Amino acid sequence: MLTRPILAHRMPKPTAPPSPWFAFLLLLLGTAGCAALWILLAAATGRQCSWMAVVAAFDAALLLRMARVRPGLARALWGVLVTAAAITAANWFIIATQLGKVLGLLPWESALKLGAHHAWTLSQLANDSVDVAWLGAGLVIAAVASR
Repeated sequence: MLTRPILAHRMPKPTAPPSPWFAFLLLLLGTAGCAALWILLAAATGRQCSWMAVVAAFDAALLLRMARVRPGLARALWGVLVTAAAITAANWFIIATQLGKVLGLLPWESALKLGAHHAWTLSQLANDSVDVAWLGAGLVIAAVASR
């Protein structure tokens, strides 16, 4: 009778801890990509598409998990921060795109000329109460989904 040698169960080697630079780069690229999608969707539909804030929140939560950021309050705060950055960038460039059409500028040229006060005023005019509710929901969802 042949017997097989019993192989000891080998534990996997521990992986290196995640690099904070990798997490930061992943969040930066993910936020820019989500904001770019939001801007393109708003330009195509002619609407603010504020519901994309919820998509940005889930994107931030997914990116934080992919970057292996430790769960907890810090990750929830990072999720809110990343979602707020996507909201700000998207609204800034949506406004810049609309102004650029009127002034004959490309969106990035208009974005560089747009001032914070002017952007805030136009954002208040463009976003109604439903849009503000979507943006707030995105921030709350980011906090809950990222923790």
